[in-house]
Amino acid sequence: MGATKSHIHDESHIKTSRIAKVFAHPARIAILSHIVKHKQCSCIELSEKISLSQPTISQHLTVIKNQGVLIGKYEGKELYYTIKPHVIEEMQQDLSDCLMRLKS
Repeated sequence: MGATKSHIHDESHIKTSRIAKVFAHPARIAILSHIVKHKQCSCIELSEKISLSQPTISQHLTVIKNQGVLIGKYEGKELYYTIKPHVIEEMQQDLSDCLMRLKS
């Protein structure tokens, strides 16, 4: 979202749009599912398991990480990604709150 327009939007709307961006592509959902299942994964592992190229996986990881969902940690030369603690629960609550506001 452009910095010049973010001031006109409610903070809850911004949070919801960030969550939506994470889930806006099936590859990102597959990546998150795999990381949750295995606790941590590298781009190479994800590329092998999801059958997408490393550059494609890397681009999706960047989008997810930029939305504050992932933490990257180097082990040797390899970067491993994990889900930030409690972020899934926070995202679930934020989406639930948004849907409740839309419903009322």
